[in-house]
Amino acid sequence: MKRIGILTSGGDCAGLNAAIRAVVHRAVGTYGWEVFGIRQATLGLMAQPPQAIALEIDKVDGLLVAGGTILGTTNKGDPFAFPMPDGTIRDRSEDIIAGYHQLGLDAMIGIGGDGSMAILRRLAQQGNLNLVAIPKTIDNDVGVTELSIGFDTAVSIATEALDRLHFTAASHSRVMILEVMGRDAGHIAISAGIAGGADVILVPEIPYTVERVCYTIKERQEQGKNYSLVVVSEAVRTETGVCVMSTDRLGQCRYGGIGQYLADEICTRIGAETRVTVLGHVQRGGTPSPLERVIASAFGVAAVDLIAEAQYDRMVTWQKRQVVSVPIPEAIAQYRAVNPHGTLVKTARGLGICLGDEQRVGSRE
Repeated sequence: MKRIGILTSGGDCAGLNAAIRAVVHRAVGTYGWEVFGIRQATLGLMAQPPQAIALEIDKVDGLLVAGGTILGTTNKGDPFAFPMPDGTIRDRSEDIIAGYHQLGLDAMIGIGGDGSMAILRRLAQQGNLNLVAIPKTIDNDVGVTELSIGFDTAVSIATEALDRLHFTAASHSRVMILEVMGRDAGHIAISAGIAGGADVILVPEIPYTVERVCYTIKERQEQGKNYSLVVVSEAVRTETGVCVMSTDRLGQCRYGGIGQYLADEICTRIGAETRVTVLGHVQRGGTPSPLERVIASAFGVAAVDLIAEAQYDRMVTWQKRQVVSVPIPEAIAQYRAVNPHGTLVKTARGLGICLGDEQRVGSRE
């Protein structure tokens, strides 16, 4: 009998609980192993005693449709340079390794993005821990997988927001700007923009000018279309290359504000009445989409099977309609941005959607 641990690290998203459920079903139901859920990611392993709960099938059966993560998560505190209450910085990596061994784990499944995976792998290499990884990020920017947990639901939520904005925009003859998440990549913006019928999509991978955006809006007005929908990724910079960020009360810098910048520019230049909706963390919450549940379940089962085969230091991925595993170093070495010459960009241009640059297809773009 093996005893395995599972943790969720980084930002939360829909589909995490579905993956936890799949891991428990496969590990307990098929192999007869024990599964322990580690609370608050690596913080749970730092604690004394380690904070973990035994997971049984009857405890996880209702998780398929639940958003967030029952285990909790954290995206703060590098364990190799951990901020202590007295203001000092301490390397707590050995505390995490000790927690793994205190729980008597034979292997651990880590669900996270590329940053979390890099930290977990470094811990695994240092402490000789058996690690298998599952990709999770609403940004969908992990290089070797076509889908990561969280992305499809985030796109569905952004698309629904666009569907709703259509009607209020038309009713008041307004330009509606939807600012969506996307730390460095514009995958949510380009996918939701196409699905939601946006007129302008701005992503960080494609340079733009406000003049081009305003031209598209004016052109629509001249054609008798009294409103326009603009989708912009939060990581898009101003026309002069300035990153738009805000600082919270704790002194932490966060993306946010590019939507309002565009609104002010559009209103000033062409006088269009403009409103901004910042979708924010709504994209992370809620019930996972059907595809999300399928991908998360497939990842969870495959991760347990890797442990059964003693294939460690690997990440499960979705490629060409199936789950395959790759070495974790290969997974985190590559970054998947929106391809300016890829299918989605070509599709958007072919539909007449403005991407903010000067490239033209037909009469619109």
